[in-house]
Amino acid sequence: MMKIFFWLLVVVNVIFLTVMKSGMLDDGPSTPAPLPLHEEKITLLNARKPAASAPALPASAPAAATAVDSACFEWGEFSGQDLDRVMKDLKKLQLGDKLSQREVDRAIGYWVYIAPLKDKAARNQKVAQIKALGVTDYFVVQEAGDWLNAISLGVFKTRESAQNFLDGLRAKGIRTAQIGEKSGKNRAVVLMVKGLDVQMSDKLTVLQKDFAGSELKRVSCH
Repeated sequence: MMKIFFWLLVVVNVIFLTVMKSGMLDDGPSTPAPLPLHEEKITLLNARKPAASAPALPASAPAAATAVDSACFEWGEFSGQDLDRVMKDLKKLQLGDKLSQREVDRAIGYWVYIAPLKDKAARNQKVAQIKALGVTDYFVVQEAGDWLNAISLGVFKTRESAQNFLDGLRAKGIRTAQIGEKSGKNRAVVLMVKGLDVQMSDKLTVLQKDFAGSELKRVSCH
């Protein structure tokens, strides 16, 4: 029995080998040959697109030309002969519309005076006395009111200057003079000059030295 089984296995193996060689045994569909790859068409799903390059910055624009420096000034205060003189000097600079002016009220400050006398005769007597003591610069108030027949001996911007003048009068023998605040106001002019270049600003600074007591100050041009 064992021999029969052995020979059956041999026969089966021979048949199997024969079929394999002849191609009659079908192992299923044959594997197709791989298609050629086109690398340029391959897209990686997880690959990030390269960052777009930043646009080139435009070349720096040339720096704007520096504006020509210009200066503006206020100069004052002027009245009377000083105003006439400074306007004459400024005319030589040919400033045109760069020069303008505005009026201001200028407080007189302080005055040294002799109180109002009771009548015209008393006033005239007092005038004669102060003239005899060497005082020739005075002003008699003749307008009706509280100060009628008062005698003004001088007007000053500061109390200190008024006090110095009063001390001088007393040294001469004038004992009735006194200091008071002058409540009235004078009209004065402040000059405004705008748009000056360096050269013209220097000329204005030099000119200011001819007007002692005036103030030349640089201000905003706006």
